[in-house]
Amino acid sequence: MANQTFKLNTGQEMPALGFGTWQSEPGKVKEAVSYALKEGYKLVDCAYCYGNEDEVGQGLKDAFDSGVKREDVFVVTKVWTTYNTRVEVGLDKSLKSLGLDYVDLFLVHWPLLMNPEGNDDRFPKLPDGQRDIIHDYNHVDTWKQMEKLLATGKTKAIGVCNYSKRYLEQLLPHCTVIPAVNQIENHPALPQQDIVDLCKEKGIHIMAYSPLGSTGGPLMQAEPILKVAQKHNVQPSTVLLSYHISRGSTVLAKSVTPQRIKANLEIIKLDAEDVKLLQDYSDELTKTSKVQRFVYPPFGIDFGFPDKS
Repeated sequence: MANQTFKLNTGQEMPALGFGTWQSEPGKVKEAVSYALKEGYKLVDCAYCYGNEDEVGQGLKDAFDSGVKREDVFVVTKVWTTYNTRVEVGLDKSLKSLGLDYVDLFLVHWPLLMNPEGNDDRFPKLPDGQRDIIHDYNHVDTWKQMEKLLATGKTKAIGVCNYSKRYLEQLLPHCTVIPAVNQIENHPALPQQDIVDLCKEKGIHIMAYSPLGSTGGPLMQAEPILKVAQKHNVQPSTVLLSYHISRGSTVLAKSVTPQRIKANLEIIKLDAEDVKLLQDYSDELTKTSKVQRFVYPPFGIDFGFPDKS
């Protein structure tokens, strides 16, 4: 099942399972990316903000030199918030680091603008230590620039990250090109069903990050996850990755350990009973306002997520 794909609204086939590079340890990224691709991963997710695209590029080159074909690898990167008024510059920087002529998908990382002329290229700050944010910025303006990128051939598709239902509803009326993907934090403790349903209605594919609940995998101890894992005689992580594919979403698995990278390729088909158990768990957390969001940078902006508004 790890080789399953989903068809995007562009007609592209996007792998159901991807290899994530966020927070990967410096010095280990090259080998991890190369190993993952040689083991059979077909999607690599990266971003300028992660600060490791040079290493990702080295890993890609190593894999390509060993016989992995560029056209068989779906590469995703993102424009960072300090480049949201100059998205092509952001894409060019990523392409140079990655050693590529094009990416398969380019995403808006967050719908805000941090000062492009601030005191840091990635995380400019004000004298009081707060993020240096341009508050009168309109995220629709970034999307208009994203649409123009398609004519350059530098990306085959465009999409967004961290867009709530509210932000999507602000964006969609102004789109000439509907986003191909919305990459969001997603797992049974944060089902975000409102976003998933809207995206499905509009033909926008969901790509899930932090499927284990971020660093340390806090969801691996949740009772329903353990129950399904025991039933199928697999690790809880296998259940959490498989959950997304059963929902029709692409999921990102992340590790720099060869054993773990290989183990994450094990995807199982969840049956109706499994799906109901996980759905009931999610529904109860949503109903009792106990959903857990693990990734929420201190931007000080209301992005429209119900649990953070």
